[in-house]
Amino acid sequence: MTSEGRGLHARLLACLGPEITSGEYPPGTVLRTDALERRFDVSRTVVREAVRVLESMRLVASRRRVGVTVRPTEEWNVFDPQVIRWRLAGSDRPRQLRSLTMLRSAVEPVAAGLAARLATPRQCAELTEHALGMVATSRGQQLDAYLVHDVAFHRVVLRASGNEMFAKLGDVVAEVLAGRTEHHVMFTDPDPAAVTLHVQVAEAVRTRDEDRAERLTREITTGAMAELDVLAP
Repeated sequence: MTSEGRGLHARLLACLGPEITSGEYPPGTVLRTDALERRFDVSRTVVREAVRVLESMRLVASRRRVGVTVRPTEEWNVFDPQVIRWRLAGSDRPRQLRSLTMLRSAVEPVAAGLAARLATPRQCAELTEHALGMVATSRGQQLDAYLVHDVAFHRVVLRASGNEMFAKLGDVVAEVLAGRTEHHVMFTDPDPAAVTLHVQVAEAVRTRDEDRAERLTREITTGAMAELDVLAP
């Protein structure tokens, strides 16, 4: 596909993906490829490429003589970062944030405990580096800079757990944190107590204190849920 074709394909996805995930096209809706060609003024090849991407996310199923059918929500690949991004951009954002934060609450404390047992010296150093980076950017409305360190910190925790399943959730956690920042579901400056907890988690992992690392991380995720009650009721 040419660069122009890729641009058209991306434009089609940027419109159609959020329309599906927001419920504008509810499950069972049939999308005709010829209608999509006319609506977006693109070729059949561009439509097919976009549909293949949506199929890979399990948002739609394509059948001959039927068309492109929107799948039931429970069949979607809800861990796909792009699907998360689209859902967080929609009206169902508060519920999505809670669902994703519950997932974090179930996984990240356990991952932190494992990290305290298994993290390499380099991973311990990375956690300390990013925790201090969070401290340095936690004042003066530097949320974008803070986000970089926040995402990196949680990726390291998940990776340092030694569990490849946990590690693969790094992209999910990154989308949750980025979505909160992008959609202003954050305080102007991060909660100082939460920032301090990240520093303490890094210390607990470095000193091999598994119970403390797990407990402190649970406090982080509990605090994140409490913030949602205020910022995204």
